[in-house]
Amino acid sequence: MATVRSTPSSPLDQEDPLSDLDAFIAGLPKAELHVHHVGSASPRIVAELAARHPDSAVPTDPEALTDYFTFRDFAHFIQVYLSVVDLIRDATDVRLLTYEVARDMARQNIRYAELTVTPYSSTRRGIPDEAFVEAIEDARRAAETELGVVLRWCFDIPGEAGLDAAEETTRIACDLRPEGLVSFGLGGPEIGVPRPQFKPYFDRAIAAGLHSVPHAGETTGPQTVWDALTDLRAERIGHGTSSVQDPKLLAHLAEHRVPLEVCPTSNIATRAVRTLDEHPLKEMADAGVLVTINSDDPPMFGTDLCLEYGVAARLLDLDAAGVAALAKNAVEASFMDVSAKTALAAEIDGYTAAWLR
Repeated sequence: MATVRSTPSSPLDQEDPLSDLDAFIAGLPKAELHVHHVGSASPRIVAELAARHPDSAVPTDPEALTDYFTFRDFAHFIQVYLSVVDLIRDATDVRLLTYEVARDMARQNIRYAELTVTPYSSTRRGIPDEAFVEAIEDARRAAETELGVVLRWCFDIPGEAGLDAAEETTRIACDLRPEGLVSFGLGGPEIGVPRPQFKPYFDRAIAAGLHSVPHAGETTGPQTVWDALTDLRAERIGHGTSSVQDPKLLAHLAEHRVPLEVCPTSNIATRAVRTLDEHPLKEMADAGVLVTINSDDPPMFGTDLCLEYGVAARLLDLDAAGVAALAKNAVEASFMDVSAKTALAAEIDGYTAAWLR
C-alpha cells in the first residue's frame, strides 16, 4: 500500500511530508458521495457474518479476506461482491452492517455520507422491504445521535439483475420513501447493460423528488456517460473515468457543473484503469470538472476515504489547502440542504486555518 499512500511534499513539514499530510487528512472533516453499503463491510463484520452463515464460500478468517478480495477483473469483483451480499440475510444483519459502516466513517471524521444501498439484493433473498427500510433507518438515526455521522441513502438498481430489479427498486423507493432517501442510482456491470432501458424507472424516481446519480463510464466508453446524462437525467456521475476520452463531454460536464464521483483505488482494483499514474483524475480537474473523491467499496479494495485523499493529493500535487478545497467539492456536490452545506464548509475552513497557523 506504500504507493497508495504516497503524497507530494508538503510545505508544512519538509522532513516528513507523508505523515504530515496524512495527519491533516485524518482530521479533516469530510463528506463522501460514492460508497456502497455492503461494499463497506469491514473484514471483521464480513467474517462475523460468514461465521453466522457457514454455507457461504466467504472466508471466516479476516486475514484470509485479503486474498479473497483480490480481483482478476471487474466481472470477478462483481462475483465476489455478490457473495458478500448473500451474507446479509435478515433485518438484524442489515442493521448491524449499517451501523458498523457509520462507526468506521466516524473514525475518519466523515461528517456526512450518501450511502449507495441496493434494496433488491436483500428483498429478493427474503427480507421484507418494510423490514429492510426500518433496519437502515434505525441505524441511520442511531449513527447521527451516537456517532455524529449523517447518513443519506441512494437506492441503487443492480443493472445486472435487469428490469425486474429496476421495477422493485423503484417501487420501494417511491412507495416506502424512507426519510433518509435522497437519490436514485444504477450500478453493477456496464458492459451489456445499456443505460437507456432504465429511463422509465429514473423518470418515476425523479418525479417522486429523488436525484439521479447513475454509475457510467467506469468500464465502458464516454457514450455511456452521455446516455446517463440524456436518458437518465444524471445530476452526478458515478466514476465517469472514460469521460476524458471525449473532449466535448468533459467540456459539457465542466460547463454544467455535473460532478464526477471519482474512486481512484477502486478503478485500479477492478482493472478499469491500469495504474494510478495513468488515472485520469488530473485530466478531469484540469478540464474544470467538479471532481469529488470517494472510496467506493473500501475494505474490499484495502482503502478508506483518508487513503483516497492521499492518492488524490499525489495525483493532483496538492498541499493541505488544496486537499481542503477538494473536500469542499464533495460538500458542494452533495444533496445536503444549504444550511448544512454552509456549516460543513465552514468547519473545513476552520480546521484548515487552524492547521496552517
